Amino acid sequence: MNQEQIKEKLLLLDDSAEDFTVILTGKSSRKVDGQYHPDRREIILHNKNFSGDNALMYTAIHEFAHHLHFTRSPVPISTRAHTNRFWSILHRLLFDAEQKGIYTNIFERDQRFLELTERIRENFLSTNGQLMKELGKLLLEAQELCEKSEASFDDYVDRVLHLHRTAAKTVMRVFAMDVSPRIGFENMKTVASIGDHEKRKEAEDAFLRGDSPDMVKAQFATRVREEDTLERLESERRRIERTIESLTTRLTEIERRIEEMRP
Repeated sequence: MNQEQIKEKLLLLDDSAEDFTVILTGKSSRKVDGQYHPDRREIILHNKNFSGDNALMYTAIHEFAHHLHFTRSPVPISTRAHTNRFWSILHRLLFDAEQKGIYTNIFERDQRFLELTERIRENFLSTNGQLMKELGKLLLEAQELCEKSEASFDDYVDRVLHLHRTAAKTVMRVFAMDVSPRIGFENMKTVASIGDHEKRKEAEDAFLRGDSPDMVKAQFATRVREEDTLERLESERRRIERTIESLTTRLTEIERRIEEMRP
């Protein structure tokens, strides 16, 4: 593929993106497969790093996700910000690219990966989720027993079980919310942290249909505050102003002491 063909495929994923340029360097790089330069809106691809178009397209989509993240963020972000929001954008692009035949997901086609994935999910992720859910039930029993005995549940968890009380309460919440162990314990914690029952169910369903953890967190577990962007920027400005004021005061004090110490 040439540069224009890659750009055309990327625009099939999001045709409303701000204009950008794709540049194939014709070189290899030991450091990175690709880069995004936000000031020039350039996606740089070291195409000699790849033996096939599929791996090249993955990197192109990755850098395209940086472009979308950078140009659409309501607040200034780092040019290489691999935040939850970035990963959510990337994963959605990849799912879309698979559906449109732009990118091939080897994990869904190679029998070796399919068998390995099944073993990991069934023997470890789901099993661990079920065990942790059962632990949550036992911890609730322990809490009730502590209350009846007028004993500190936190003390029991901390010093007897050697389990941090915050972790214990998270496990208990997972059981109380009856989260499906099929999604794995880490994702169960994400679902259990959502207060609204309907959204909690939607988040669990999203995991079950294959959405990535970052996609689910971006949609359900992260508060979207675009409407108060100005407020956040003003708050950041006040913080910086206070820092400058403090440093200026310190600098003045140092200069005074230097003058006093001079002969």
